[in-house]
Amino acid sequence: MMNQKKYALDLIADSRLGGSKLVSTPLECNQRLTTTEFDEAVVCTSVDDNILGDPEPYKRLVGRLLYLTMTRPTLAYVVEVLSQFMHKLKRSHMDVALRVIKYVKNAPGLELLMSSEGSNNLVGCYDSDSATCP
Repeated sequence: MMNQKKYALDLIADSRLGGSKLVSTPLECNQRLTTTEFDEAVVCTSVDDNILGDPEPYKRLVGRLLYLTMTRPTLAYVVEVLSQFMHKLKRSHMDVALRVIKYVKNAPGLELLMSSEGSNNLVGCYDSDSATCP
């Protein structure tokens, strides 16, 4: 059994989300994150999403979440999406990153079983919804 419980708890504590509410999914259903260029091209008057000045805390957080995907494959998709917005990030991107931490808070000691019995089966996954990416 492989887990990153201490790492997950440190991530929750460092983010100061120990007292926050839990969420059941790492990403809201049908939520799409967009770039600032996309927002400028498609005039969205209802969008109130400020650009954050310093990207370093976001980069550090996404890097830590990337490390956490080693034992939590369910985070791989959302972390991949978050990693696309490293240069001009918006408040919505940071909100989703913090939501992922709230999701991890549900079960910080989640373990991954690494079987000692060898297997010759190769299992692959793909994103069948890649066309929705703007």
